[in-house]
Amino acid sequence: MERFNRSYRTEVLGLYLFNNLEQARKVTEEWLMIYNTKRPHEALNNMTPIEYKTLKQAA
Repeated sequence: MERFNRSYRTEVLGLYLFNNLEQARKVTEEWLMIYNTKRPHEALNNMTPIEYKTLKQAA
């Protein structure tokens, strides 16, 4: 969880100045989609969460 918070803080909150909450939600939604589907995670043996889930379901 701490890694996620740090990543979110540096890759979203630290890079954008939001004019309203709607903008923050849209950027967050886009970032989460990439974070959860396309980005490898060290804790998952450098697999994306989707790859890891698929592997676990096949086992």
